[in-house]
Formats: sequence, structure tokens, C-alpha cells
Amino acid sequence: MSTVRYWVRCEPLAHRYRISGEFTVVSAPILRLPSWIRGSYLVRDFAKHVQGLAVFADDVPVAITRLDKRSFRVEGQGRIRLEYAVHALDPSVRKAWLDTRRGFFNGSSLFYCPAGFERSRYEIVVERPDVAIAPNWQLATALSAVAIDADGFGEYAAADYETLIDCPVEMAAFQQVAFDVDGVPHSLILSGRCEPDLPRLAADITRICHVQRELFGQQPAMEKYLFLTQVTGNGYGGLEHRTSTALVTARDALPRPGMSGLRKGYRGFLGLVSHEYFHLWNVKRITAARFADNDLSAEAYSEDLWAYEGVTSYYDDLMLLRAGLIDAPVYLDLVAEAATRLARTPGRFVQTLADASFEAWIKYYQPDEQTPNAAVNYYVKGALVTLCLDLWLRRHSSVTLDEVMRTLWQRYGSRDVGVPEGGLEAVAAEISGLNLDLPLDAWLRSTTELPMAELLAEFGVTAILRNSSGASDEGGRSESKHTPPVTLGLNLRAGETTVATVFSGGAAEGAGLAAGDQLLAIDGLKLTAGNWANRMETLRPGVTVTLTFFRGDELLSAAITPIAPAPDTWTLALADVAGEVLTRRQAWLGV
Repeated sequence: MSTVRYWVRCEPLAHRYRISGEFTVVSAPILRLPSWIRGSYLVRDFAKHVQGLAVFADDVPVAITRLDKRSFRVEGQGRIRLEYAVHALDPSVRKAWLDTRRGFFNGSSLFYCPAGFERSRYEIVVERPDVAIAPNWQLATALSAVAIDADGFGEYAAADYETLIDCPVEMAAFQQVAFDVDGVPHSLILSGRCEPDLPRLAADITRICHVQRELFGQQPAMEKYLFLTQVTGNGYGGLEHRTSTALVTARDALPRPGMSGLRKGYRGFLGLVSHEYFHLWNVKRITAARFADNDLSAEAYSEDLWAYEGVTSYYDDLMLLRAGLIDAPVYLDLVAEAATRLARTPGRFVQTLADASFEAWIKYYQPDEQTPNAAVNYYVKGALVTLCLDLWLRRHSSVTLDEVMRTLWQRYGSRDVGVPEGGLEAVAAEISGLNLDLPLDAWLRSTTELPMAELLAEFGVTAILRNSSGASDEGGRSESKHTPPVTLGLNLRAGETTVATVFSGGAAEGAGLAAGDQLLAIDGLKLTAGNWANRMETLRPGVTVTLTFFRGDELLSAAITPIAPAPDTWTLALADVAGEVLTRRQAWLGV
């Protein structure tokens, strides 16, 4: 097969990439774009952003036959040339973006794959945009450079199509800091207005990467790794790749020069870095066979998604502890916050973790007003199940989850072999010698509560389920002893009095309220976003009040009876222990 070659021209003012492609065939080829991107389990239909497609065979225009929404056949042969544009105004890490401040794309949004060319070499040339429109731009990507200028624009190559679409491209007048992790060059790229403490960022991220590479025996060997980071007003998120990650962070989350301590926002950013870097192993190399074998044309279903995202969510904060960036009490606060999020989700009694994994395509990635009542977050519950599994292994065997992950790496990840369904469960049982069927069936395939408190007690950690002290109480240690007197069993949209969610079994459901209702008054007194908390303070459990609201354009009222809030907030604390319990805790938390 011949090499497939693409040229990318940036048109920032139009938010558009102009693409030219070329390859040679001896029969009418079929070309396809992916439907989804690995690591994000939603069909995104990248083809919908393609515009003005024209095809030539030996420079003669030829017809195409549409096969489906993402595929077409070229009615010609010889030297095939494609010309088309891609609209790029998606601010996430999953598609493509282009304006006068920044350009970003995943190859899955821009580049067609000719059938039969999946393992061919791909070359792309990214042209520098007009310097009058996009001054001082540089380009960063994990693709292999072939012939580039000092700012990174020019020609790159990928060994195959999978590599091409797994190496996102970042373009901007970005800031960059390079650092070495155990002999592997790493770089942090920051696109967007910010004044960060680059040396501190480099030092802290180095520590995170080091403890993770130590866990996996300094494997795999890599030429480089990039953290491609978009800095915004309030963004947060990431998407993993084999030799890079694309991140979004809030400007205020980054540390400024002279700023001491580990503020919550910066701790969250480091947790995001830790999470996406751990995916270098878990997901990008230790990956479900059902995902690895999928050609990205349609959904890939697995009940084990928790074992990839949940396990990674368990390790992300644990690695901050091992790196010395947080202490054990702060780590336990983070666990308590996750446990609190689960405790405040009625859907945990409806959907199992295995089903949450399987149904991620239609549940987690397509949430609606009923989601909290009908579904469970496989990141959050997955992390807590992973915690329970690690503690169970530590308590009943000489094996820890670390050994399980290393075995998965050696058996599957290092060999690029997909993990069969139930692979983590099987490896954990095999190397520990334990029969794990009973606990794992309960944690994964039923909706019973997790035995987190009981297991933590075996490791010298006290777990207390208490009442919330208010809207800002996310779990963990709280200085406030105040408990709101009532709950109406609903959430409002931020800054509004419009109902976002009505929780199952609550007072609002009993009163017939629905998501989208705009609350106006309680007992004839006006409600606003600003006085909502104070109005709740005046209510008493069991005392019925009249709630006035708009549903659409109709003014309605309903009698609603507030109830006393149930404990839904976890606090975890180090207990005063000795002997075997202390030894177990020290082996886990280091204290």
C-alpha cells in the first residue's frame, strides 16, 4: 500500500480547516471517518463537520457514492486526491477547534481512512496560519517530526491510522515547560491566558509521573510525552492518548509565582494530570479487548468500563499521596467526597456498576434530569469499588491492587493484547488465591451498599456518615456543625430558581414537581436564587407549605411537606490504632 498524505491549512477567521489528501489505488476505494474517539464513549459523528467534499482521480473530478453517514466509495482509481473543509468550533478535547487564539484537532475529526490503508504510513503537513491573524503560534504534537520549522509547523508522520488519530495537535502562542521523568522527556503546554509558576508545575508533575512509572517498572519506554493543556475561565476535563493527553483547566486552578500551599483548584488540576497520565497504562495499553478490537464505526460494549475509569480514578488521588503532594488526611477527604457523591445519588439503588459500564453510551454521556435517579457514575462508584477491592486484597492476602495492575500490564498491556471481559477480576483472584466471586458480585452486579466503612476500620480509618452542613459541604472534614433543617428533595440550576432535578422519594416528587419548573414563591413570599437558602431555614419538617411555580407558561401551585434531611455526607479520619491495624494502614497510606 502507498503512503497516505494529508495537508492541513488553517483558516482561523472562518473556524475551518482546509484538508487535502492523496493516495494511490488500483480499484475504487472506500473511505471512512470514525464515529467515536477512544476514551470517550459516545457516538460523535465526526463526519457531520465535513463540508464541500470533492474527489479527483489523476486530477480528473470523479463521483462518489455515499454508503452511510461516515463512508463513501470513490468511483475511480489511480492517484486519488481529496479536497474538503472541516468546521472546527468544538471547545472540548474530543473534536477540533480553530480561532485566532488557538487551534486544536484530533485526527479522527480531520482525516479519512481509505479501506485497506489502516496499517499504512500516514504523513501530514500542517501549514503555518497567516501570522497577521495568528501571531507567534507554535505547534505541539506527539506525532513523529519529519521536516518542521523552529515553531513546529511542517511535516509529521504516523506509522498507521490508529497512531495518526491518537496524537492530537495543539497550536497557539502557548507557554511550554520541559522536564525529564526518569530519562523520558515530558512537556507541559499551556494554551490560553495565564501567569503560572512553571517551575512548580514541572516539579509537581514530575513527582506524579515518577511514582506512576515506578509502579509499572519504568515501562513503557517512550520518546516523549506531552500534556496539551487548554487554559480557560472555568474548564475541566481531559482525554488520554498513548503518548500525550489533552487537558482543559481553569485559569485560577494553576499556581502563580509565589503562591504557597496546595489550594483546592490546583489540587484538582494535579488530580486531573494524575488521572490522565495513569491512562498511559490503564486504557491506552491495558484495555478491554472489546474496545481494542472495535474499528470505531459503532459502539463497543463492556461491563468492565469501571475497571478502566474507576480504577484510574482510585489511583489518581492515591498517586498524589505517594508523590508527597498531599497528606493522608487530605487523601481521606478526597475519598470522603467521592463517597458523598455516591451517597447523594438515588440511582445507586437502580443501576449496577456493571450496567453503568455497559450503558455509558446512552446514560453517562447523555445525561438528563432523571439521571441522578436512574444511573450511577462509573467513575465515582468504580473508584470506591476499587478501594474496597484493594483493601479486601490487603486484608485477606499478601497481594495488593498494585500487583494486580502490574500483572495486567505484563500479561496484556506490554504485549498490546486486549483484556478479556472480567480480566481484572480473574487476575485479582488468581494471584491472591482468594475466591472473590461473592464480594465482586455484590459490588459490581447488585445495588447493595458498599462495605467501605467496615473495610476502612480494618485499616485504622474511621468512617462517619453525617448530615450535610449546607450546600457547600461536599464531604470530608467540615468545621460547620450546622445542619439545614429540611430538604425538599430537589436541586436547582446554578444561579436560578428553576428545578434541575427532582429526587426519587423526596418531598418534591410527592408534590408533583418536575425538572424545568420555575419556583416563584413559598407561602406567598418571593423566591430568588439569592434568598433560597434563607427561605429553607424558615421551613420545618412535616409542616406543609404552598409552593407557587411556572410550568411552561402556566402558573401553578402545590402543597409540599418538607422532610428532615437524612445523613448523606461522609467524613473519614485516621483513628488512634496500633499493632496489625497500624501496620496495614502504614502499608496502604504510609502513616
